[in-house]
Amino acid sequence: MSSSFSKLFKSCLFSLILFSSVAIAQTAICYNCPPEWADWGTQLNAIKSKVGVTVPPDNKNSGQSLAQLVAEKASPVADVTYLGVTFGIQARKEGVVTPYKPAAWNDIPAGLKDADGNWFTIHSGTLGFMVNVDALKGKPIPKTWADLLKPEYKGLIGYLDPSSAFVGYVGAVAINQARGGTLDNFGPAIDYFKALMKNEPIVPKQTSYARVLSGEIAILLDYDFNAYRAKYKDKANVEFVIPAEGSLVVPYVMSLVNKGPNQVNGKKVLDFVLSDEGQAIWANAYLRPVRASAIPKEVQARFLPASEYAKAKTVDYGKMAEVQKASVAKAVGRRFSIKSKREIMC
Repeated sequence: MSSSFSKLFKSCLFSLILFSSVAIAQTAICYNCPPEWADWGTQLNAIKSKVGVTVPPDNKNSGQSLAQLVAEKASPVADVTYLGVTFGIQARKEGVVTPYKPAAWNDIPAGLKDADGNWFTIHSGTLGFMVNVDALKGKPIPKTWADLLKPEYKGLIGYLDPSSAFVGYVGAVAINQARGGTLDNFGPAIDYFKALMKNEPIVPKQTSYARVLSGEIAILLDYDFNAYRAKYKDKANVEFVIPAEGSLVVPYVMSLVNKGPNQVNGKKVLDFVLSDEGQAIWANAYLRPVRASAIPKEVQARFLPASEYAKAKTVDYGKMAEVQKASVAKAVGRRFSIKSKREIMC
C-alpha cells in the first residue's frame, strides 16, 4: 500500500507540476496595454479566448514602458510592447526589441514598419480635441488651437505629459507644426504652452479617458478613436474636433521584446493583433487599422468627413524620434506639466 500510495503521490505531483508549467506558458506580458486606451480591454479578452494566451492589462505609457525595458535589458520581464512610433524607433536603437515578422507582415505598408521587423504599425490615430460637451456647461466647443487660450476654458483643458506619454509629445508636435514651427524649431510650441498655463491645464501622466467621461476634464488633447469610443460605445455626449490650423496622424506600433521569457506566446499575441479578427477589433474601436480593409463601412460612416481629416498631416517619424530623444519633449514637459497647479500624478 505504501509503495502504491507513493507512486500515486508522485504521479499527482508530476501532473500538478505539468499543469502549472502549461498555465505559466500560456501567459504573455505586454508593456503598455491599458484596457481603457484604444479598447485594449476587448483585444486582451479576444487574445485569451481565441489564442489561449492571458495578457494581464498594463497601464504604463510609452515612455514608462521604454524606460522599464531598458532597465530590465539584462533580464527582461515583458514579452511584447505597444508604443508610439517614435518610442518604437528608440526601442530598436536601445536593443530592447528583436525582429519578428508576423503572419500579416506583407500587408503592412513599407513606411509603417521597420524593414527587419523590430517594430510594425498595428493602427494609427489622429490627434484632436476630445470634448465632453456637458462638462462645458454651455460654453462653445473649441474649434482651433487658439480657442484653448481663451479665459472661458480655464480649468477645463487637459493634455498628457509630453515628457512621458507619446500622445503628449504628439500634441506638442501638432501644436508646433500648426503654429509655424518645425521639428528643428519648437519655439512656437513652447510659447503656446506658456500661454496655456494661464488656463491651469490638467496634466496627467497616463491615459485619462475616464476623467473625460466623468467631466473632470472637459477638453482633452487625444486621439479620434478614444472620442468615437466614448460617443458610440459608452454613449457619452462627446465630440471630436480636428483643429482648423491642423494636426497630426501618427502610427502606434508593437514589438517582440528581445530575450523575453515567453517569446512563443508573445509571437502569438503579435500574430493575433494583425489577424483579420484582431484588426477588426481595432476598427470597431474606431481606430484606423494598418490593414485598411478591416474597417467596416458602418464604422467608417461614423468618422468625421474626409475633408476634416485632410487637416491632419504626417511628419518624418524618424526625425520626430530623434528630436524626442534630444529632450525637446522633456523640456516641454518639465516647463508645462510640473508647473501646472492642477497636475495629476497617475
